[in-house]
Amino acid sequence: MHIKDKLAEAHRSGKPVFSFEFFPPKTAQGVQNLYDRMDRMHDLGPAFVDVTWGAGGSSSQLTCEMVHVAQTVHGLETCMHLTCTDMAKEKVDHALEEAHKAGCTNILALRGDPPRDNEKWQAVEGGFRYALDLIKYIKEKYNDHFDIGVAGYPEGCDDEQDPEVLMSHLKQKVDAGGTFVVTQMFYDVDNFLAWVDKCRANGITVPIVPGIMPIHTHAAFLRRANWSNCKIPQHWTDALEPVKNDDAEVREVGKGLVAEMCRKMIDHGIMALHFYTMNLAQSTKMVLDELGMTPKEGTPTKKPLPWRQSLGLSRREEDVRPVFWKNRHKSYVARTQDWDEFPNGRWGDSRSPAFGELDAYNIGLKGTNEQNIKLWGKPESLKDIVDIFTRFLEGDLKSLPWSEAPVTDEAAPIKNDLIDLNRRGLLTITSQPSVNGVKSSDAVHGWGPPGGYVYQKAYLELLVSPSLIAELIDRIDRQESMTFYAVAKDGELQTNAPSDGPNAVTWGVFPGKEIVQPTIVETISFLAWKDEAFRLGTDWANCHPAGSSSRQLIEGIMNNWYLINIVDNDFHSTRGIFELFEGLQVENWNGPLDDIKPVVNGNTPRPVAELNGTYQANGEVYGEVLN
Repeated sequence: MHIKDKLAEAHRSGKPVFSFEFFPPKTAQGVQNLYDRMDRMHDLGPAFVDVTWGAGGSSSQLTCEMVHVAQTVHGLETCMHLTCTDMAKEKVDHALEEAHKAGCTNILALRGDPPRDNEKWQAVEGGFRYALDLIKYIKEKYNDHFDIGVAGYPEGCDDEQDPEVLMSHLKQKVDAGGTFVVTQMFYDVDNFLAWVDKCRANGITVPIVPGIMPIHTHAAFLRRANWSNCKIPQHWTDALEPVKNDDAEVREVGKGLVAEMCRKMIDHGIMALHFYTMNLAQSTKMVLDELGMTPKEGTPTKKPLPWRQSLGLSRREEDVRPVFWKNRHKSYVARTQDWDEFPNGRWGDSRSPAFGELDAYNIGLKGTNEQNIKLWGKPESLKDIVDIFTRFLEGDLKSLPWSEAPVTDEAAPIKNDLIDLNRRGLLTITSQPSVNGVKSSDAVHGWGPPGGYVYQKAYLELLVSPSLIAELIDRIDRQESMTFYAVAKDGELQTNAPSDGPNAVTWGVFPGKEIVQPTIVETISFLAWKDEAFRLGTDWANCHPAGSSSRQLIEGIMNNWYLINIVDNDFHSTRGIFELFEGLQVENWNGPLDDIKPVVNGNTPRPVAELNGTYQANGEVYGEVLN
């Protein structure tokens, strides 16, 4: 979506919006840390983010990668900076092509600063001298595909202090195709508002977005103000000087000063605020909290779908995904990034194109061995494993190998049931409670347009000991409303599903629209997820030294236990899935995995090999598959 349209909507509605700027980090770990921060800051609700461009394209490939990740993986509307500095036309063409492929439709066209080893700015042969030239070229080559932002300088810039000349340049850039203005940072709000009035008097009518630098530390505040030659109001100096040696107090005082400046701009009709985050979250969030612009707990959040949408070029209309990747959004995007089309309105056939390989970026277990051992410890018995899963459900751990984020409020109705299952040695991976027609505006379960109602079938996915799988499947088969898929790491798929087609587990009914079914269970995608799920467990095992008891324990579970998912197709039922497990548990789990004994209502169940039945998988029927 074009930024100008987002800004126009903010103006029409009278509801101010905000955006964030990020820059390419210098190290691989810094990049990963920034992606994690982007993921978290997505939930603050920015209208867009932008990514800076290094002088001369010094970090150009990383900028392009960051735009791709922000747009396609994190679902953030992204604006890519593009400068003239040391950029031949071929480099500009490549950058625009990469932005187009990523689904990015917004460019901030800048002349750019000179490289560090040059005192004065110089155009390269065959390149562009001014941002005006770059704007004209983008418009000529891509017409209206890209929304083009331009820079404004309320307090002048390095090589031009004449305000009339700068105003003339800004008017030319807007007339050439610039549709919004983002300003250099400033702290003198009165000067900024006077400058906005001058812009309007000169016929510049496009939205003007003030650039805001939150205050992190006193030293950084002074350094950045000096670097950009921006005026510091005296009352800011008076407020910050007494606390300059206390970083926490500086942030607290700075929060109030910056928020006061923002309120004054909003009161004067400025409906967008652009934060120079310096790749940090805390100070920016403090200001937004002070302004009351961040989501409040218990307040409905605007979600078009129950999962985060990608804004990649070919994914904007995607509206169906398998539930298996519910807690691994980035992995699903990575494994499907080469698809030519994405499900829209119905799932279709997932056999072709196939899911991507497991060695792609963002699929394996995150973190170093040391980090993961620090997080999950060194389990020596199933009881230790159970404690890890239980602590995650209780909120004491932020992630599991199969879940990249903490448990959400959605799990609240079934949280105690999930904890009970895990304490009995049944290791839950993914779940959702049944939902019977809550409003689409519901703070926890709601999604989609206003005035609608959403529904869910109860769903549960877990790892089950081979000594219990036969009894569990036998119980499922006795329930008319239950369907399941079960598979061991190297085993055949077992299922009682009536076909290998999709089964919707989430759907919504909205005024004037067909029923939307955005989350499904389906055979081929489950087999793709199965490989990933067991791979994640194996990665976890490999965090520990070869031959260690922790590694052997986790490998034993991965190599022998079953991954099973269960759907209760009666969405009125709230506890039917959990009633399947009554009296089902493993015991003697304080020692090695081989010593674990199953218990069913106080008795040892029959072995797996005794289970008879016919199951369908991939359109084929398997008879007596467990004999």
